[in-house]
Amino acid sequence: MTICIIGHGYVGLVSAAVFSDLGNTVWVVGRTKEKIDKLKKGIMPFYEPGLEEMVKHNVSAKRLHFTLDFNEGVAPSQIVFICVGTPSLPSGEADLSSVFEVAKEIGKSLTKYTVIATKSTVPVGTNRKVGKILEKVVGKKTAYDIASCPEFLREGSALSDTLNPDRIVIGSDTNRARDLLLELHKSIDGERIISSIETAEMIKYASNALLATKISFANAMSFICDAVHADVEKVLAGVGLDRRLGRSFLYPGVGFGGSCFPKDVKALIAIASEHKYSFDLLKAVYQVNQQAKERFVESIISTMGKVKGKTFGIWGLAFKPNTDDMREAPSMDIIRGLLSKGAKIKAFDPVAIENARRIIPEIIYTKSPKEAVEQADALVIVTEWNEFKQIDLKSIKRAMKGNYLFDGRNIYDPVKMKELGFIYKGVGRE
Repeated sequence: MTICIIGHGYVGLVSAAVFSDLGNTVWVVGRTKEKIDKLKKGIMPFYEPGLEEMVKHNVSAKRLHFTLDFNEGVAPSQIVFICVGTPSLPSGEADLSSVFEVAKEIGKSLTKYTVIATKSTVPVGTNRKVGKILEKVVGKKTAYDIASCPEFLREGSALSDTLNPDRIVIGSDTNRARDLLLELHKSIDGERIISSIETAEMIKYASNALLATKISFANAMSFICDAVHADVEKVLAGVGLDRRLGRSFLYPGVGFGGSCFPKDVKALIAIASEHKYSFDLLKAVYQVNQQAKERFVESIISTMGKVKGKTFGIWGLAFKPNTDDMREAPSMDIIRGLLSKGAKIKAFDPVAIENARRIIPEIIYTKSPKEAVEQADALVIVTEWNEFKQIDLKSIKRAMKGNYLFDGRNIYDPVKMKELGFIYKGVGRE
């Protein structure tokens, strides 16, 4: 099958790599010559484990192609996926301008029956608007169908999530579009959910909102556990053993970030508001997420007494492990909070330093975890990279001037840390 992907962000590039690896001919249409030229050479615009190798392999096999020309990508394709960004507007609503712009360009390039499916996370009704745009551009000269086919990949495990999803959601009005999309996904496992377009659009928002709710619930429990001197990890372990609930995403920390949860929570609140419903539960989810970062900084200050003039070694900058994505990363709020109190910061992350440097250039970035804590008064864990879990903490403590350890992801055992001589403070732990 020949397909076209409009956009080469996380969703677009990962989808293109996977579908080409499954034997399809895939065209990726971008709008920036520099980025397209780099992709042709196998230079990735972001870090994702295994992606570079898969892209290079399929470019070499002549199954994966990159272009700036909509006609070159769209005209030969049976399915066109819209995979452009939908960032938050100041109001919290999703910015759909890129979706609508590319819809016009797709319409100009249609020459035969094509399914135009949106993978971008978009509010209910967006695909219908795409259909109206296509109707104006195409008229009746070429047959097409619209569809919604939301993605559920996670940064850091995007390839495996795309190849082994829990479900494949296809929202369509016609059997013809549905059958084409099912044929494309035939080599990929996962429960098939066939629905209306509106239902498919809502499934993605509902999924992300519920996952964000679990994280905020865990953080709210950590606030209470701090107050009553309970251990939130044991509390949530006990809760998670209930098969009705499970432990997935039920972990406290310094809050969620990234390109999906914050944006999608705000967008669903806005969608509800448009339909005269005040989604107070989700408003609280977002508020708790903000509080998690603020309380973590407050915990550092209250434990140390003052932070002015103190040096902090920060481990982890990306919003989660195995990615270089700094969008809505909690590390930035935590670093800004400490800087505002007069602290000095040295930071390390395995892959996200260059992206972080563009956001906060005024701190020191180091080449190793140990360099970040040399002569530091405190170590602060913000992102739970695996290399931090197995590091020689005896050596780390010897390199430090102080002995404070603030564990924003609860990756260490409090008893063992105290035995090593650290003044240890996790999130919601005894």
